[in-house]
Amino acid sequence: MSSYGNRPSYSPSAPPLSDPNEPPIAHPYHPPPSSSANYSNYPHQSQPQTAGYGPGSSYGYYQNPPNYGSGFPPGTDPQVIQSFQMVDRDCSGFVEEKELQQALSSGYQRFSLRTIRLLIFLFKNPSEYFPRIGPKEFAALWSCLGQWRAIFERFDRDRSGKIDATELRDALYSLGYMVPPSVLEVLISRYTDGSGRRPELCFDSFVECGMVVKGLTEKFKEKDTRYTGSAKLTYDEFMAMILPFIVSY
Repeated sequence: MSSYGNRPSYSPSAPPLSDPNEPPIAHPYHPPPSSSANYSNYPHQSQPQTAGYGPGSSYGYYQNPPNYGSGFPPGTDPQVIQSFQMVDRDCSGFVEEKELQQALSSGYQRFSLRTIRLLIFLFKNPSEYFPRIGPKEFAALWSCLGQWRAIFERFDRDRSGKIDATELRDALYSLGYMVPPSVLEVLISRYTDGSGRRPELCFDSFVECGMVVKGLTEKFKEKDTRYTGSAKLTYDEFMAMILPFIVSY
């Protein structure tokens, strides 16, 4: 039996088709609509602040800002364009890792460079040689993270601002990723702090875990065309599947 669910089709940019006998589940890119989730305010918490995103921002604005409108998808929230604009100081039309970290971090939430590098690896245009993203990819990333935020808040049941191993397991299960306990243990051990306490994940680490599980699952599904939970891989195929996720960050 498949460990990620028996579904007839999948796509990285669309939710899997659900089994009518199963309860509805969320999905990294298309969670159920929520009246309380305001994705345009990501990465802020439930009480949005303007620091770093408004006229009072310490980041400032361009005196003569370049025209980014044509690079963003139609209907992009002006705040997303503004956030890109504020960190693209050299007006190159791209943001690199430090600039993306600045755009996504706030007084409440700081993204580690490790997570930033993974996000750039996953979202950058394949034809782009340098590790950077343009307006279109930035908008897609912003939207994706807003939806991961909704999932994070749903499973942070104690409202601690962190996800423990049990909450991470439940979140991944709800998305259709039936990660075995042994693999989950390895996954979360990456975030130990040396204190001997069981690790808890901040939002950026939660996104990192979710993106790795989702990305590798999708790569595996390319080989498991019958959705049985098993597949035949050559050594070269296995290495090509795994190594990009390891070396990317």
